[in-house]
Amino acid sequence: MKTLELAVIPGDGIGKEVVPEALRVLDAIADIHGGLKFNYTHYPWSSEYYIEHGTMMPENGLELIKGSDAIFLGAVGDPNLVPDHISLGELLLRIRREFEQVINVRPAKQLRGMVSPLSNPKNFDILIVRENSEGEYSSSGGRVHNGIDEIVVQNAVFTKRGVSRVMEYGFEIAGKRNGHLTSATKSNGIAHSMPFWDEVFKEMAASYPAIKTRSEHIDALSAFFVTRPETLDVVVASNLFGDILSDLGAAIMGSIGIAPAANINLNGKYPSMFEPVHGSAPDIYGKGIANPIGQIWTAKMMLDHLGEPEMGEILLEAIERTLESGVKTGDIGGSSTTQEVTDAIIAAMKEQTG
Repeated sequence: MKTLELAVIPGDGIGKEVVPEALRVLDAIADIHGGLKFNYTHYPWSSEYYIEHGTMMPENGLELIKGSDAIFLGAVGDPNLVPDHISLGELLLRIRREFEQVINVRPAKQLRGMVSPLSNPKNFDILIVRENSEGEYSSSGGRVHNGIDEIVVQNAVFTKRGVSRVMEYGFEIAGKRNGHLTSATKSNGIAHSMPFWDEVFKEMAASYPAIKTRSEHIDALSAFFVTRPETLDVVVASNLFGDILSDLGAAIMGSIGIAPAANINLNGKYPSMFEPVHGSAPDIYGKGIANPIGQIWTAKMMLDHLGEPEMGEILLEAIERTLESGVKTGDIGGSSTTQEVTDAIIAAMKEQTG
């Protein structure tokens, strides 16, 4: 029996609704597999936890979860309770940084049964590989003076190590897909970091002669996501550019509510973390209408990472069958509840596996 230890953090808002649904799916997968078991340890870290304790997680929080095989996160943030820079900075971003989750992977794929806002989506299937630890989101900079003389400096920090490892990951995963890697750049406007990014990309491409490569400026590449997404395979991008492109990818899929993400640790010292792209949506929390597909597709990415890709493919197929059958929440044109969508996905998995 293969046992996987998961640290489960539902977080805020609809995270507390969709995470239990995804765990029901994982339990169903364990039953289908027969030789797989999930052990869950739940952590109530959230904005409500902050109101009660004055911190988003206990002082030894990272120590508590570092021995898990993976971290399964719902959604973080409730601006009605805690400012976003505190809720995200002290929980989500802290885990990413201190657990060296240096790469963020987000798929954008035309799912069967989903209506894309594109008139002709042409069955696009894009994987965005985003640098997750430095770049434009580096906390380097500051403010001086006040009033009209106030000066604000925000430094984007790019290291050879950080850029090289995200590009190497991009090249490796492109080799397992369609063999095409696109680099997002803006070297015609950003004078130092982006020419450096381009140089590392060109240098690394020499080691992967079988991979077709191209560099596209971020403004043009954003347009290509809309006008010709079928021409894209794997896209490697800096922290800011990857963040923007992945939300655009979710939009052309038809809803950010179905988009998953993985925060990957490469050195094996710490667990990776899996979360949907959507936020906590406190305005709909408790109504039973939250879309669970983003969290459930996130579970598929976690299964792939943990060495169960066959079960991951069964799960993704079940998601698409459910969408095709018309069982959808209201945000994507249906009338089903959160639980009803999960029930349909579980039933579709069981139907596939006999």
